[in-house]
Amino acid sequence: MSNVVLYDYWRSSASYRVRIALNLLEIDYKTVSINLLEGAHRKPEYLALNPQGLVPTLVIDGKILTQSLAIIEYLSELRPECGLLPADSSDRQKVRAFAYAVAMDIHPICNTHVVAHLMTVTDKSDAREEWMKHFISEGLRKLEAMIDPAGDGFSFGDTPTMADLCLVPQVYNARRWGVDMSGFKRIVEIDGKCAKLPAFQAAHPDRAKP
Repeated sequence: MSNVVLYDYWRSSASYRVRIALNLLEIDYKTVSINLLEGAHRKPEYLALNPQGLVPTLVIDGKILTQSLAIIEYLSELRPECGLLPADSSDRQKVRAFAYAVAMDIHPICNTHVVAHLMTVTDKSDAREEWMKHFISEGLRKLEAMIDPAGDGFSFGDTPTMADLCLVPQVYNARRWGVDMSGFKRIVEIDGKCAKLPAFQAAHPDRAKP
């Protein structure tokens, strides 16, 4: 597999998920930074790749892939032995449900363009921080209850799945916004175990920052 290119932004949760997946599958890739703060995602040349103007975009096997979970599922189908999605259909549904709870329930509400709009309709100087802490905390509380009680170190089972690939970036955001993590014992434990794995370490925003 050659000429794999990931268009990403170092602090993007969605990009972070895909970086972890590529690392776990040991797929070499080149990174092209799309600086969201400078509006690079709105430039015509990027919109030609990704009409939504979002990150990440992955170019692989001559295909242009968008949306982080769809990308991860594509990669999982290339390497089903990697375990990002379990072989059992019931277990696979649970992993998807957990990943979707992060990517479709927490992430959209706490996206930068949503919070930027919030600041245009309120005079409260601390509205951004209050918003982030409220919705991330609520989301993590629900995720804590969704983790498999029989899980062996990770959210589901004894190896990382797509659930963990979504959880870890969300924990990074929680800490960035000062969320109190003391009530999320399982989440903190899983994040700590993932942090010991080279694939997660290499994908961390501090390592991905241009």
